[in-house]
Amino acid sequence: MPNTRPKSSKHRASKPNSSVNKTAAKNTRKLSTHKKGPKAQESMADDVVMSVTSMAQLHQRNAHHGRYDFTELVEALPELEGYVINNVRGDASINFSDNESVKMLNKALLALHYGVKHWDIPEGFLCPPIPGRADYVHHIADLLALSNRGDIPTGNKIIGLDIGTGANAIYPIVASACYQWQMVGSDIDPISVENASNIAKSNPALSAKHQFRLQPNSKKFFANIIQPGEFYDFCMCNPPFHKSLAEASKGSERKRSNLALNRVKRGQKAEPEQSSALNFGGQKAELWCVGGEESFIRNMAFESRDFGTQCLWFSTLISKKENVRQLTRALNKVGVEQIKLVEMTHGQKITRFIAWSFLTPEQQKQWSNAKWR
Repeated sequence: MPNTRPKSSKHRASKPNSSVNKTAAKNTRKLSTHKKGPKAQESMADDVVMSVTSMAQLHQRNAHHGRYDFTELVEALPELEGYVINNVRGDASINFSDNESVKMLNKALLALHYGVKHWDIPEGFLCPPIPGRADYVHHIADLLALSNRGDIPTGNKIIGLDIGTGANAIYPIVASACYQWQMVGSDIDPISVENASNIAKSNPALSAKHQFRLQPNSKKFFANIIQPGEFYDFCMCNPPFHKSLAEASKGSERKRSNLALNRVKRGQKAEPEQSSALNFGGQKAELWCVGGEESFIRNMAFESRDFGTQCLWFSTLISKKENVRQLTRALNKVGVEQIKLVEMTHGQKITRFIAWSFLTPEQQKQWSNAKWR
């Protein structure tokens, strides 16, 4: 089973060895003289903030506590060595504003912690930070334990649905590697479905546990995906955040402006203005939809009613706190039995997901007794 336990305190405080530091210094000098276009011009100080604070206070079973250990990561994926640099503190890091560097880091993390040796995404598709996504999976495991006398159910009997899985398939990978669950991923984009399927086929540990299905109707969530006679123990979703491409681009520019302001406050040289490339990439279906997150999760709530007896727990991430009330109102209208709000703290950032079930606590116990034992 791949390593899913938090590293020891010694690991969290450890620094890469001298060979990695030498390579990092060499790559840093290379970046300063041969930058790969505007994406490579972010400050390294911003990188260390992202890499450390985004991994603070993660779930206790999350494998990504503390700083990234680039010695271990390079051992797991030697290709990463060419992207390792020194940040302003002299620690090994990568340029988090460079898409290729972020993708290489993800490949190394998946190889080291989840046993995934073959992983890639098409150019321009979302390459998300793995620690936060892993947190969602671990909290789903705790949610299932509530229906199982406090014990987290593991193994092939547990089946989850990832709505909008994307080309990266991170949620199914973490779920299968950590808990041996079977996963079905759905997406409205055929390229995403094909790439996610190829990832599963290329890794024997995933091929028997993953299925990916194309959703032919962009206005549907569960119809066409959940078939008659299928029963899912949970569904999860990371909905599109923005209402339009223009809004998504403005959000990206706002982040860049904030980074530039922070550099000036620290007495560092401001970088030239850059193009509005979206952070970590992303296609339309991954970043925005008509009506944005509010409309997306409300419609999901109403459709879930039609599949209330085929899924134990429905859930979705909610980026905007004000949308929690909107989703709760919609869920009350469709007559759910239980609603749970789970907050996840990553440094100074708080994310959250709402989970709901149409089954009473007693019916949930009956579900677990009949399906999991």
